[in-house]
Parts: sequence; C-alpha cells; structure tokens
Amino acid sequence: MSPCAWTEAVGGKVPIIMEVTTLLVGVGLAAIGAVLGYIARQTIAKRELSTAEGQAAKMIKEAEKKAADVTLEAKNKAVDILDESKQEVKTQEEEIREQKRRLEKREEQLENRLGEIDQDKQKLIRKADEIRAIQAETERLRNEELEKLEKIARLSREEAEKEVYRLIEQEHGETVSRRIAKLEKEGEEQIEERALELMATVLQKYSRSHVSEFTTTTVAIPSDDIKGKIIGKEGRNIRALEKETGVELIVDDTPESVVISGFDPVRREVARLALEKLISDGRIHPARIEETVEEARKAIDTKIKEAGEAAAYEAGVAGLHPKLLYILGRLRYRYSYKQNVLLHSLEVSYIAGALAAELGANVAVAKKAGLLHDIGKAVDHEIEGTHVNIGIRILEKFNVQKEVIDAMKSHHDDYPHASVESYIVTAADIISAARPGARKETAEKYIKRLEELEALINSFPAVEKSYAIQAGREVRVFVNPEKTDDLTAMKLAQDIAGRIQDELKYPGEIKVVVMRETRSIAVAR
Repeated sequence: MSPCAWTEAVGGKVPIIMEVTTLLVGVGLAAIGAVLGYIARQTIAKRELSTAEGQAAKMIKEAEKKAADVTLEAKNKAVDILDESKQEVKTQEEEIREQKRRLEKREEQLENRLGEIDQDKQKLIRKADEIRAIQAETERLRNEELEKLEKIARLSREEAEKEVYRLIEQEHGETVSRRIAKLEKEGEEQIEERALELMATVLQKYSRSHVSEFTTTTVAIPSDDIKGKIIGKEGRNIRALEKETGVELIVDDTPESVVISGFDPVRREVARLALEKLISDGRIHPARIEETVEEARKAIDTKIKEAGEAAAYEAGVAGLHPKLLYILGRLRYRYSYKQNVLLHSLEVSYIAGALAAELGANVAVAKKAGLLHDIGKAVDHEIEGTHVNIGIRILEKFNVQKEVIDAMKSHHDDYPHASVESYIVTAADIISAARPGARKETAEKYIKRLEELEALINSFPAVEKSYAIQAGREVRVFVNPEKTDDLTAMKLAQDIAGRIQDELKYPGEIKVVVMRETRSIAVAR
C-alpha cells in the first residue's frame, strides 16, 4: 500500500481508535480501582478478622480445655459407675451362685428323699405281695382243712373235737412242752423277787393322820379404819390388789380382819405378804400396790428356794440341781387331796427309805424317788399332761438317774413296775396318802376345775392376765389396752363365755368380766 493510501485509511479511522483507546484506558482504570478497592477491603477485613479470630481462638481453646476437663471428669465418673456396676453385678452373681448351690443342695436332698420314698414304696409293695401270698396260702390250707373236716363229717361232735385236738397236739406239742419248761425255770428264779414284791404290797395297808387343806387366809388389821384405805376411792385399791395377786379380798363386817380367798396358795401367800406390808407402811394406792406385790413375789421365790433346799437336806438327798430344788420347793404351796404335797413327799421319802432298808433294796434310790415322785404337781397347772408324765420329763431334763425315774413313775400304776424300789415307793405313797378323811375328791376337782378355767382363758392371745374368783363363779380377765379396744373387749368376753360353755363342765353359771385399764403417763424433767 502506498503512503497516501495508508494515511487516508488511518486518517479515517483515528477517531475510532482514540475512542477505543479511551474506553480501554477507562476500563483498565476501573479494573485497577476495583482491584485496589478489593485489596483495601480485604486488608481492612483481615485486620478486623485477625482480632475476632484471636478472640474466637482464645474462646475455642478455653472451651476445648473445659471440654477436656468435663470429658475427664465424665470418664472418671463413668469408670466409678462401671466399677460399682461391676461390683454389684459380682455381688448379685455371688448371691445367684449361692442360691443356685442351695437349690442344687435342696434338689439333691429331695432326690435322695424321693429315692428313699421309692425304696420304701417298693418295700411296701413287696410286703403287700408277701401278705397276699400268705393270705392265699392260708386260704389254701383252710380249704384243705375244710376238705379234711368234710371227710370226717360223719363223726359226732365230740369225736370231731378230739380229732382236732389230736392234730394240734401232734403239730405243736413239742413247742408247748418247751414253753412250759421255760416258765417253770423262770418261776424258780422269780420266787425271791416276787416275795419281796408281795411284802411291799402288803405294807400299803398302813395309814396315819392327815394334813388339812384350806382355801382362805385371814389377815389381822390394827383397826377397822384401815378397811377404807384398803378399799380406796371407788374401790380402786382393792381392785388393783385383786388384779395384781389374782385373789379375792373379802372386806366385811368381821372386826379387825380381812379375808383373802383363792384356790392357789401361792397367790394367797403373795397377797398376804403384800397386804401386811401395805398396812404397816400406811401408803395404799395402785402404784404402791404394784411395787409391794412384786416385792412379795420375790420374797415368795426366796422362800420356795429355801423350802426345796431344806426338804432335800431333811430327806438326806444330795446332788440335786438348783432349779430342780426350786421346783421341789414350789410343792410347799401345793395341796393334793387335802395334803401339803411337800410334806407328803418328805413322808414318802422317809417311809420308802425305811422299807428299802428292811427289804434289802437300794435305800438311796428309794428315798430320792420318794422325795421326787410328785414333782410334776409343782407345774401341772401350767403344762399339759398328768403329773407323772410331767415329773418324768422334769427329771430327765435334769439328768436324774434312770433307776430313780423308774422307781417314781409307777406310783399310780400308770407304768409297769420295773424294780422292787418302784413297789416300795408306791407303798410309801399310799401309806402317807391313804388316811381317814384325807381324800377329798371334791376339793381336788374344784381346784382342777379352776385351773382348767384359767388355762382356757389364758389361751386367748389378747388376754394379759386372768383370775378365777367367787369359787369359780366369776372370772376377771385383764387385757392390754394398747392392743385391745372397747369393742374388741366386748367381743372377747362373748368368745370366752362361748368357749367355756363348749369345753368345760361346771355347776351353775360363770360370769366373765373383761377389764381394760387405760393409763396415761408423763414424766416432768
């Protein structure tokens, strides 16, 4: 291209180029401005961001530290909980294993027991089979005998009997002969012993005077003014005394005396001692009555112990257990058929010792058995059974010699006589007891009836104490006020009356009085 042509061409396009250039420069400047603005904004943002990020980083570190602490604490707690759980699981597993061992042991015992039962069952089955076989054999023999009898049925009755006797003698004659010879030999050996027994039996016919029994005690008082104190306001003193002692106090017009009535001599003696002490003291009120009665009971216990020791000493019987001596001493306040049982036991001991010496028997065994032959009567109103069986159990408990027990247990012929000493004790008992006027069965039945009446009432769980008074025509029942309300007390009286009607025999009627006493106690300090 020629220069002119280029010039023309360029000259025509210069404005366009300049516009484009200007536009490009503007765009570039704008871009540079934008970049510079962006850089400025980023710088400012980075400055602000560095400050926030520092705070955030610091907060994050603190949070992470706290989180680490919490995590560590949680891990420790988790470990503790896990250890406790493991311990509990271990304990439970041990308990389960122990229960499992017990169950296995019990199952083993049951299996053994079942095995024993099966063995016993098999034995019974075999025994039953044997019995059935024996029955079958018996039936067969019976049929054979019947056939034989049918063959001889043409004989007369007398001839048939002779034939039967002949067969029996033929089969069992040798056995009968041997038995007769043995009895003859044993009879020769028993002649001397039988003679001693006959002598002891003959001595049972002896008798002498008796000791009377009484059921009342009279207490002398200084003046009749004391009777008012004994009765107390609205009768509270006399009721408290009767409740604590279980007797009936008769305060009547008899001058300078009060009568204590009751079938139990121990209760009467406790009441007598307590009443005499109250009268001498002058302070008579329910609280003092309780204290005095308790003191009287302790004094009676001491007397009972001394009485038992004195009786053993007088009889010359040594080596008895202290508790056995105490039980023996209780017989001082026990009467049987109008006899004081302790004095009766002493007499039996003396007589038995003398008889044993004369007959050449064991004197020590006879004296000890005579002294202890009625020991069961000391507690026969508290324990079920005859006084003989109770006495046997008492003596066995305290390891008394078997010879003594054998000698005392036959004195009422409840058991067969096992020795000469047993006959001697029986004879001595009858010699001491069988006296003109000594046996009063009505008095014995009366005491027995009252004891049965009180025992029946005391069998009720709600009953605290009970006493039969008015010759058994009235019973006073004391219940615990904390366990029994008024409605229950009324029902209890009806229940007791119903059982008395159904289970006991008594003359007339019996009045049942259930007493519920409420006490309010406070202590001032």
